Amino acid sequence: MAGNAEVASLEESFRKFAIYGDTKATGQEMNGKNWAKLCKDCKVTDGKSVTSTDVDIVFSKVKGKTARVINYEEFKKALEELAPKRFKDKSKEEAYEAICQLVAGKEPINVGVTKAKTVGAVERLTDTSKYTGSHKERFDESGKGKGKSGRENIVDTSGYVSAYKNAGTYDAKVKKAPLPAGTHTCPTSAPAVGAPSVSHRAPPLCSLRDLP
Repeated sequence: MAGNAEVASLEESFRKFAIYGDTKATGQEMNGKNWAKLCKDCKVTDGKSVTSTDVDIVFSKVKGKTARVINYEEFKKALEELAPKRFKDKSKEEAYEAICQLVAGKEPINVGVTKAKTVGAVERLTDTSKYTGSHKERFDESGKGKGKSGRENIVDTSGYVSAYKNAGTYDAKVKKAPLPAGTHTCPTSAPAVGAPSVSHRAPPLCSLRDLP
């Protein structure tokens, strides 16, 4: 490596890959699985000059006979072994420099991580057009809640047929309409409280002489 900064960057990448997927790892040693991932994520493995088989062979070569992991010094030896294969047109030193640059500053790539899709779930739960039964009756066509009328069966005592579009207009028409000519209200008998007045056309039931 050319400088201390690059050396530190390479060592940091080793540590990040060493602890990948293992919460108990110290970052001082790397297993074969994470070594293979490092080579893949950092493009050391290209499928032509360097294959996954080459990566496994080098790992077995640099580690101890009974060991299952490699330390940082063994890691650098493994890169040194792969460098001439990965960069065949370069000298040994240039090849090692180039392969270290592929790794330095890199970190594991998370592939296949399932992301929670909360938006879709929320949309399904809040889409009133998909509600059924009593829940459906609580909302109108626009999705707006009907309030109390959507929760309780309120008895309609207006006398109009349910859903009649001109409901409530009769009384207003009667109050506004003038009495026809010759029509008088008979005052001879007082109507009951709240009862409507009775109108008659001429000749009325009561004589005009009875009017005050």
